[in-house]
Amino acid sequence: MGEETTWFDFLPGVQNLKAIAAHLLGRETPDQGMYFRWQMFGDSNFTLAHVMGALLVLLFAIVGAISYRRAVAGAEQGAEAAIVPPPRFGLRNLFEMFTDAVMSIAEGVMGPKNARRFLPLIGTLAVFIFFSNVLALIPGFIPPTATLKTNVALAVSVFLLTHIFGLREHGPKYLKHFLGPMLLLAPLMLPIELVSHFARPVSLSLRLLGNIAADHKVVSAFFLLVPLLLPVPFLILGVLVAIVQTLVFCLLTMVYIQGAVAHEEH
Repeated sequence: MGEETTWFDFLPGVQNLKAIAAHLLGRETPDQGMYFRWQMFGDSNFTLAHVMGALLVLLFAIVGAISYRRAVAGAEQGAEAAIVPPPRFGLRNLFEMFTDAVMSIAEGVMGPKNARRFLPLIGTLAVFIFFSNVLALIPGFIPPTATLKTNVALAVSVFLLTHIFGLREHGPKYLKHFLGPMLLLAPLMLPIELVSHFARPVSLSLRLLGNIAADHKVVSAFFLLVPLLLPVPFLILGVLVAIVQTLVFCLLTMVYIQGAVAHEEH
């Protein structure tokens, strides 16, 4: 199995999907249908494997969320079992620990009220990004966050939602903070604020891409050289990278949203 060969390539019908993509894109071979070109940009690493990886992470998150919801609601084992954690570690425990960690961090950054309000968004981002990053450590999988397209979609969503929340919270007055504290400084502050805000999705997407793609390449290289024991330290380092990059992305998202919805103190 090569570095860019994944387990998805062995699924039934994948070769037909490659052939269809190659035909629609005007490519000569089915494998070329896995890559996409747009105008002056060359072939990118956004393959169908990244899409399938994202769907796999989404499926895992849905199953875990349903399992946690059913357990907490006591749908299967009664009210007491919904409160007392099960003796064996399972999906419920994993998602409960994950949610508690995200909630505790959000409360420290945004306060208890906004943490509960924006937990669905922050928690969804954390679950998707973390488990996408972890796919880089499993041989035969390509992490969805190792491509710029996935990360740009996440970063642009955060960018748009930040300003939507700000406008919903403050109305048209939200636009005043782009002009600075004094109207006299507006011609100077407006370009600075616009550049700083548009730089946010660029920073979020490139930071996540660089770290996850580099970690994936390092782990893959050592697995190809010596698949036994030698990659273990790099797998441990990869877990830390996955945690840190998820934390950084979510922390910055919390800071951006909190800055947009916060009320000025007089």
